[in-house]
Amino acid sequence: MSVIGVEGEEREDHSAAEIKQLRDRSTRLLGSLLRPLRNRVIWTIFIVVISTAAQVAGPALIAFGIDTGLPALVKSQDWMPLSLTVVAYLVAALIGAFLISQYTILSAKISQAILIDLRKRVFRHTQLLSLDFHETYTSGRIIARQTSDLDTIRELLDSGINQLIQGLLYMVFIAIAMFSLDWVSGVVLFVALIPLYFLARWFQKRSNSLFRLTRVASARLIVHFVETMTGIRAVKAFRKEKRNEAEFGALVEDYRDANGRVIQLFGIFDPGLILIGNLALAVVLLVGGLRVASGGIEIGALLAVLLYTRQFFGPAEEMAMFYNSYQSASAALEKISGVLEETPSVPDPARPIDLWQAKGRVTFDHVRFAYREGRDVLPSFDLEMPAGQTIALVGSTGAGKSTLAKLISRFYDPTEGSVLLDGVDLRNLHPKDLRRAIVMVTQEAYLFSGSVADNIALGKPDAKREEIVAAAKAVGAHEFIESLPNGYDTDVNKRGGRVSAGQRQLLSFARAFIADPVVLILDEATASLDIPSERLVQEGLLTLLADRTAIIIAHRLSTVAIADRVLVMEHGVIVEDGTPNDLIAGTGRFAQLHAAWRDSLV
Repeated sequence: MSVIGVEGEEREDHSAAEIKQLRDRSTRLLGSLLRPLRNRVIWTIFIVVISTAAQVAGPALIAFGIDTGLPALVKSQDWMPLSLTVVAYLVAALIGAFLISQYTILSAKISQAILIDLRKRVFRHTQLLSLDFHETYTSGRIIARQTSDLDTIRELLDSGINQLIQGLLYMVFIAIAMFSLDWVSGVVLFVALIPLYFLARWFQKRSNSLFRLTRVASARLIVHFVETMTGIRAVKAFRKEKRNEAEFGALVEDYRDANGRVIQLFGIFDPGLILIGNLALAVVLLVGGLRVASGGIEIGALLAVLLYTRQFFGPAEEMAMFYNSYQSASAALEKISGVLEETPSVPDPARPIDLWQAKGRVTFDHVRFAYREGRDVLPSFDLEMPAGQTIALVGSTGAGKSTLAKLISRFYDPTEGSVLLDGVDLRNLHPKDLRRAIVMVTQEAYLFSGSVADNIALGKPDAKREEIVAAAKAVGAHEFIESLPNGYDTDVNKRGGRVSAGQRQLLSFARAFIADPVVLILDEATASLDIPSERLVQEGLLTLLADRTAIIIAHRLSTVAIADRVLVMEHGVIVEDGTPNDLIAGTGRFAQLHAAWRDSLV
């Protein structure tokens, strides 16, 4: 079950069945994270059991010293019982301290191993997911999964698990010790567990939805902040600062309100827990005092029972804080597990076919495609693109040109029919062969932080400097690269901010050239170039497109002119097909576009 709605929004409301499914999914994820660490987990639990037993032994040893050691010393000057008690107490304290230090180190290593595994899984899996996931699940939400949600889980692992395990063991060992020392006081303690149980159940029922609400509110804050900062140019261009500030303020208030409701819940739970503990202590003191007076219990045992009662409710308060961390971490784990259980809509083939010597023939065989069911972009599409042919796709916005390019690149799979490369369905090709054979250059030329040379070599990671320079020269990028402060070693900064849009596009052409695919797709790749830059790159384009199948999507007819064949598309259907000269000589849609373009140049 996805954690997002139809528009990519995370939902706050879930049915009981969905909540159970979310918890089961989180449990499976947690189990898979702990499975490789089970030996370390078992050893750590063993250590904490022994250390807790050593710590719980303290009041019982005090009772023995008071009830046995002191009378022996007073009556017969026998130091042995009291001395043994003191030595035993010191040994138990030393053992407890040493084992706690070992437990702290081991538990920290386990928590770090879990977090490293989880971070790697989220990063690896989100890269593997198909394009449709990233178009609905915003980058802000993915960042929230990797930051705030993982930090919440880290807080639970660093301190919460320690509180839970030690708290539970303390309570179990204390109950055993109390029944051993005085079963009547043990019964009083057992009776006190009844209101404690109902208080905990009340807290659990009301906190589940509230903690999930805080995680959703936190994620929305991060999403809004990330999208504002990444789109800061548009924000400033359209003077959207005040509106964004108002929206962010509303989200901050929602987050405050959600946390306020959680605090109010703890404002009832914590005092209730303390009240139950104090009442239990008062009853144990009253009953124990009466039994000491009647000779039913020694005073040392009463002191130990009182200490145990106080210690029993101390971990209960810590476990309440653990439950706070647990609920936040559980909500975070639900969202992370939701991302990890998303499956690629474009999966790798189970038995891939290797295609080492691709020629570049592309075929659309009865292809139907829709981004959403019932809204066909390509209703029924057939097309043969011979190897080595340069084809230009022309048409109005929404005609299906970019969809065609995405299908050839296998960013999406057809709803029906097949897209084939040299007669092999793209769904059966090995991903490495597919990416080596087909490369797309888009209008938005994305550059990664690093040098110019590193960005060009992205098309061929093992490329030598000579190959990188040759690729830049081939597309006309060498001259401007040489003018940069450090030439090919110049850092382009975040998203290529150091170079212009046109220069970024030239670098993306060089990247495609060095990759040397058999099929090259240019999706509005020259749209960001000015007229002088476009003229400069025309010769480079001819070099780039030579001896390969090329699909050019462009509104500029100057770019279309270098094509061998032009396809005019309308509503997912090819309405014209021919050479540029033949279509210009006709009276169809392309001839009209060409005439309008020619008039604009006059």
